[in-house]
Amino acid sequence: MYKVLFLTFGCKVNHYETECMKSLFRESGFEITEELSAADAVVINSCTVTASGESRALAALRKTREALPQAVIAMTGCYPQANREEASKLPQADIITGTKSRARLAGLVKDCLEERSRIVELSDYTSDDVFEPLKCSRFDSNTRAFVKIQDGCDRFCSYCLIPFARGRCRSKSMELLREEIREIAANGIKEIVLSGINLAFFGREWGGDLGDAAELCAGISGIERIRLGSLEPEMMSGALLRRLAALPQFCPQFHLSLQSGCENTLRAMNRKYTAAEYLALTEHIRGIFPDCSFTTDVMVGFPQETDADHSESVSFVKRVGFSKVHVFRYSRRNGTKADKMSGQIADSVKTLRWQEMTEAAEEMRRNYLRSLVGKTVPVLFERENSTEFHRGYAPDYTLIKISRKNPEKSLRNRIISVIIEEYGHDFCIGRPVGDIY
Repeated sequence: MYKVLFLTFGCKVNHYETECMKSLFRESGFEITEELSAADAVVINSCTVTASGESRALAALRKTREALPQAVIAMTGCYPQANREEASKLPQADIITGTKSRARLAGLVKDCLEERSRIVELSDYTSDDVFEPLKCSRFDSNTRAFVKIQDGCDRFCSYCLIPFARGRCRSKSMELLREEIREIAANGIKEIVLSGINLAFFGREWGGDLGDAAELCAGISGIERIRLGSLEPEMMSGALLRRLAALPQFCPQFHLSLQSGCENTLRAMNRKYTAAEYLALTEHIRGIFPDCSFTTDVMVGFPQETDADHSESVSFVKRVGFSKVHVFRYSRRNGTKADKMSGQIADSVKTLRWQEMTEAAEEMRRNYLRSLVGKTVPVLFERENSTEFHRGYAPDYTLIKISRKNPEKSLRNRIISVIIEEYGHDFCIGRPVGDIY
């Protein structure tokens, strides 16, 4: 039996697709291994959103080839799809595929192991492409499952390669989603995180929307929590929010993609909303979900961004009051409009702006965690931290720890009410309501 190791880079969608590929490899007779030295084959699921993500995947390819000169190495995912000519010449990879036809990859790896022939299988997306019917019911965590229900993007933000790496928007069918969620629930997993490349566009092909997917999940026995992945603000209608609010299982944590709080920069990025519209949306959501939290991504150092633009973005982020912000520096991506813009920002300036935005984000994070002290929240426990703590997440996705008074007992996959008593750097500590053992 051949053994295969998977290395995954990038977003939650990539990690979900890796889990699906693992299932397909098991069905083809492979054994999944976590030990590099034991692997007959290695599959690298790559990212190309940022230069650093791309670099990490390519570095892993080189290191893997050095460590395993006889193994079959497959490079797949967004990097080869968006950079087909460059990727096809990678000398360390035996198999090069993109983000299409991943159901074929196990067969390609087996063929390469047996015949030792190099395989390059890359093709463009077309308007006729449909959602690839991957599914997975087995996850590394036994409490939460990320489920990809949408792929592709039609937005063409000026800095982004994703439309080239993923094609146009397309959605998983409701029938396939229902089958997958039922299998996940049957395996005892209680929390579903609906994910996608442009998640809020789910169902557009047939006139549906994200509420359809959330309601489907809520109607399946055993699913006690439903979360949403990253969302495009312009797609979050009042009608959709009201449908979500009617679901007892819905966790009101909204990751609303921002990128910048400066109006000029948003226009240059070709984003489809204004800062004012974004702020109005957060206020509307807070009116429906009083205990909600907002997380986001913010880019600094976009071409032509002035000091005043940056200050405007920092002030806006503070005004919204996010619970958590991922701050990253703009990186040039060949083939995008932003790459050709004048006024590229020096790395030293990007770093200073990153530091300032990060300081603002950390202050908001502390303020948010402090605001939770004294509240009682339901926590889905996921694992233990040695013998000291049980760890789990509240509906707003705050990490909660409680003392593990009985080292022999696990709370994994149980939802328990916890009174929050103090906060730390990136978590809160509480005590359970009542006897938990």
